[in-house]
Amino acid sequence: MEILEILISANFWAAAIRIATPLIFGVLGALVCERAGVLNLGIEGIFVAGAMAGWLAVYLGLPLWAGVAIAAIVGGAFGLIHAGLTVPLGLSQHVSGIGVTMLATSLSYFVYRTALPNVSSPPRIVPFQPVDVPVLSDIPFLGPVLFSQTPLTWLAFAMVLVVAWLLYRTPLGLALRAVGDNPASVDAQGMSVTSLRIGAVVAGSALMGIGGAFLTMSAFDAFFFGMVNGRGWICIALTVFASWRPGKALLGAILFGAFDAFQVRLQTVIGSALPSQIFLMLPYVLSILALVLVARRADYPRALLQPWFQGQR
Repeated sequence: MEILEILISANFWAAAIRIATPLIFGVLGALVCERAGVLNLGIEGIFVAGAMAGWLAVYLGLPLWAGVAIAAIVGGAFGLIHAGLTVPLGLSQHVSGIGVTMLATSLSYFVYRTALPNVSSPPRIVPFQPVDVPVLSDIPFLGPVLFSQTPLTWLAFAMVLVVAWLLYRTPLGLALRAVGDNPASVDAQGMSVTSLRIGAVVAGSALMGIGGAFLTMSAFDAFFFGMVNGRGWICIALTVFASWRPGKALLGAILFGAFDAFQVRLQTVIGSALPSQIFLMLPYVLSILALVLVARRADYPRALLQPWFQGQR
């Protein structure tokens, strides 16, 4: 009975959406990269870099939205490194992505320690605050769940619509999808496969950077080591779960957020009857099961992981 009360609680679903917000940015970013045929395993490090850069900018006196912009720029810069290695040079996307993760993570920690050498505990900033929407926030259940979130959550939902519109309603989106399925056809039309892929990776990585910024500027109010905690890898899995579609990406992120929020509340119901590690791994186990169920039917981009060189047929 208590479990049912958890599942129908507005606070539970509000928490699920908060947890899902950085995942929405991350899975959209991975989706854009992979739709263009490039796997970006640098996402975990880009999350860390975006979280640190956005937070540090605000800590040094810039406005919150300027911090978000800086996080996006930093994410895009690491995406440009990854794209430069994998698109024109054709190097291994797996190796380059893991290298970017290691570089971004290590560089972020180095900058943090260099900028704040004598700090023993993470300094705090004033993060984004939940925005109550008049009238809508008073709607039973839906009000607390949807209309009392921070601006970055609203931006995440907006980006789902923007990415979906871009991919399926614009010539650029058509070219982007084509370059991930059949780059030869794009080249035959006189468009640059290299430019499209690099642009997609940079844009997708910028979204990943904003996802990291959410952690330090909305979910928390400080940067600390280990805060990303594997969210980037979850986004890679959610991209497959979503079959590279923005709408399903939103659903997958909220589903994982619900799993995570549920395990926290389940601990208070069951208490010490089970080891805490069982609860912590629950959302990941459930996500793997959901991924297994849909992975076989996933319509993946046909040219994913395949390098392209001018004149190739």
